Amino acid sequence: MSKKNIALLAGGYTGEYEVSINSAKNIAANLDPEKYNVYTILINRDQWIHQAEGGQVINVDKNDLSLTLNGNKINFDMAFITVHGTPGEDGKLQGYLDMIDIPYNTCDATTSAITMNKAYTKALVQGVPNLHTAKSVKLFKSDMHDVSTIAAALKFPLFVKPNNGGSSVGMSKVHNVAELPAALDKAFHEDDQILVEEFIKGREFSRGIARLKGRLVVLPATEIKSSKEFFDYEAKYTPGITEEITPADLPEDKNEEIAAILTEVYLRLNCRGMVRIDFILDEHTDDFYFIEVNTTPGQSANSLIPQQVRAAGMSVPEFYGDIVEGSF
Repeated sequence: MSKKNIALLAGGYTGEYEVSINSAKNIAANLDPEKYNVYTILINRDQWIHQAEGGQVINVDKNDLSLTLNGNKINFDMAFITVHGTPGEDGKLQGYLDMIDIPYNTCDATTSAITMNKAYTKALVQGVPNLHTAKSVKLFKSDMHDVSTIAAALKFPLFVKPNNGGSSVGMSKVHNVAELPAALDKAFHEDDQILVEEFIKGREFSRGIARLKGRLVVLPATEIKSSKEFFDYEAKYTPGITEEITPADLPEDKNEEIAAILTEVYLRLNCRGMVRIDFILDEHTDDFYFIEVNTTPGQSANSLIPQQVRAAGMSVPEFYGDIVEGSF
């Protein structure tokens, strides 16, 4: 069997560039070298490059996503996208790969674009049995914002967040009307559309779901306990602030109910490959509140999905291999 050439696309245009590089290192280390030749391609606004083993930098030919190494042209059998945020999570790379006819591991361009938009995603998953979404208001930068109208429509405390932010930058928790203007400014600094939503108090979880060998597998849940008031960028990437418990302590019936909801969300959004869905269980009602879906979740060695794969008793290399094979 001839080995397949994999283009591992990493980097991107956002503050999560380094996170993406760590994801790529872990994926490369866990793809079976007997089956795959893995070439990491770093993407930024100025150039797409591959760093060869001798340290030489090779520019990628974007006409067909190819490399020329030592006079040999290398074409790719598939692309493994691990770019967080734009252009890897919002459908842009997916559209490009569709046009040059190279299969890839993530959701398609439409689903990737829609799920980057928190408000649109919430609208699409409405009506999934047992799924709740926090009451919210969507604001555009170009409009006038009357804080008293917002305050009248929603119950404090509120979350103010950029609508398209993949990485929790620009988020604030607001306890009263006086705090709203500064929070709106902070979110609008990151995005032209923002979401103001009611804060759901409860336990926060994140759970992977993937199509492996043709069937949907819901991975064990991770509970996220933060010593900060909410799981923001600092809590996510600063050691010690956040405790991640995998597998989460959930009764079996709740576990099954959650798995059924996540499966329905995955199918309704037409997801592909592996995604990670964040949710909260309301502390009073134990109801499931949908937060968001990540279509290119982090893959560093101790990211949530690898943790969950290990907790399920699965092998990480086999898991990534199944994701690759599933893209064909």
